Amino acid sequence: MKTINAIMAAVDFSEYSVRAAEYAAELAKDLKAKLILTNIYNQRNVDTMREVAIRVPDFSVKKHLDEHITERKQKLEALAKKLDRGDLAIEINVQIGVPYEALLKEIEKHNPDLLVMGVKGRSDVVDIIVGSCAQKMFRRSPIPLLSIRSDES
Repeated sequence: MKTINAIMAAVDFSEYSVRAAEYAAELAKDLKAKLILTNIYNQRNVDTMREVAIRVPDFSVKKHLDEHITERKQKLEALAKKLDRGDLAIEINVQIGVPYEALLKEIEKHNPDLLVMGVKGRSDVVDIIVGSCAQKMFRRSPIPLLSIRSDES
């Protein structure tokens, strides 16, 4: 079995993903592995901003996007601080893109040994059991993926 030296946790700040990040942090501590907290800012939101900019001349896509990215980095830093008690190497990472595609690129870039995700349901029957991003990652992830479900039955 391959040694786990780096664990990536996908964080969208939902209760599911925070729980998954907490689990990933405990696992990283036990394995003395690095933890990479990764957030993907959905390209759909950028596209919406561009639509607004067409209709509202004073709206700056760059300004609003920079504010959102900065806010997410701050949230990841706060989460990292909460997870680390001085014994954990943590990197934070915010990217823009289609969530599952961007996660695949981040896996390629950072080369973690394990991906940890929270799963949640949103719309159709399949997505009720496993979220659409998680579902796509289960099919495409080049590394082992550990899903953390909610405590609810």
